[in-house]
Order: sequence, then C-alpha cells, then structure tokens
Amino acid sequence: MEETISLQELFATLKKRLGLIIGITLVAAVIAAVVSYFYLTPIYQASTQILVNQEKVEQQSFDSQDIQTNLQLINTYNVIIKTPVILSKVIENLDLDTTPAELSNQLTVNSEQNSQVVNLTVQDPEAHKAVDIANTIAEVFQKEIVTLMKVDNVNILSPAVYAEDPQPVKPNKELNVAIAAVIGLMIGVGIAFLLEYLDTTVKTEHDIEELLGLPVLGLVSPISKKEVNTAIDAPKKGSSTHVKNAHI
Repeated sequence: MEETISLQELFATLKKRLGLIIGITLVAAVIAAVVSYFYLTPIYQASTQILVNQEKVEQQSFDSQDIQTNLQLINTYNVIIKTPVILSKVIENLDLDTTPAELSNQLTVNSEQNSQVVNLTVQDPEAHKAVDIANTIAEVFQKEIVTLMKVDNVNILSPAVYAEDPQPVKPNKELNVAIAAVIGLMIGVGIAFLLEYLDTTVKTEHDIEELLGLPVLGLVSPISKKEVNTAIDAPKKGSSTHVKNAHI
C-alpha cells in the first residue's frame, strides 16, 4: 500500500510540474543545437593505411617467425610515426602553421589486431588539409624508416582521398541535442521534486490530512466577494423598508 501511495505521489508531482520539466528540456535542447550548429568548429577526418612487410630480400615464402617479427615492429613504428623526426618534415613539406606536438594531437595511429596493417587517421578543421597531412605522413614515414631503422619494409596500401562532399566527424549535432535533452529532462525532474519538497504551504484537504494526520470531515465551500456583499447589504435594505413603512 505504501509503495502504491509513493508512486501516486511521484506521478502527481511530475504531472503538477510537467510544464516546468518540458520547458527545461526544450531550453537545454535548443542551447545544445545553437552551440553545435553555430559555435563548434566542424572537424573532418582522413585515413590512410600502410603495410609493414618483411625486409625486401630474395625469398619465395614467409614463415611464422618472420610474421611475428614484423608484428613486433609495428608497435615501434606506431611510436616513430608520431615523433618530431617525422612530423617536422611533414610540417615543412606542407608549410603548416603548427608544431609537431600539436600535429601529433591531430594524429591517431593504430594497427589491426594480429595484422601488419597500420591505420593513420588525421583530424582537421579543413577536409582537404586532413587528406594532405595523412598522405604526407605516410610518404615521409615510408622514406625516413629506411634511414632510421635500416629497413625498407613499409608500403602504402590505401592513401587518403578527397571526398566530393566531405562530412565532419565532429561535432555530432544530433547526438549533442539528444544528450542535452536527456540532461535537461533529468534537471527538470530534479527541480520539480526539489520545489515540491520545499513547498510547505497548505493548499488542499489532502495536505491537511498529511500535516495533521487526521481525516477531513467536511469542507466549507468558497464564498465569492459578490455573495459576501449581497449578504451584508440584504439586512440594510430590509431595515430601510421597515422604517419607511413605519413612517407611513
């Protein structure tokens, strides 16, 4: 019984403050939409893949030991790709107004599980620049690894390409609006219950029952001001008539 009453009170509070909850939810969604569509800078992404092969030698087959050695080299290559040795040359070749550290933050390097393929992903506010940076990093790394590690075992599998209608990967406008709406809904519900908790005024007979712990035996109907004035004026009119009749 107590759980039923609690649920009733819960839904009664939500119904009572429904306008407030909806208003806060809409305001949060609108703010998120305005910020996402007009203030956040779109970020574009370009990717390329490189293949880490065995060092070029004259042999017809590869054994498992050779493949394992190449897989171990991938972790080393992932680190080398993001070093100033590589990124400085990329900045110089493309005449970029940035630093190796800043460019490194735009670059993501990872490898497919149990494979010799390394993925290079670059994010930038300009779509064409992201493509140029990704391809240049792959090309510079392919050349520099020969000097750095005395090997020639890197090939570019799929260079980044220019898209006719590139779509930004960030921000996700629809997701931002949805998250903001959910947060606004949670805040609205919280404020609704807070206001209900802080509201100690007595408005209904149900409030009296809860406050005093006593049942309500009866109600006094509200009397309008017009009815009060009519009730006051009625005796006066009756007295005036009586006086007039007596005088006559």
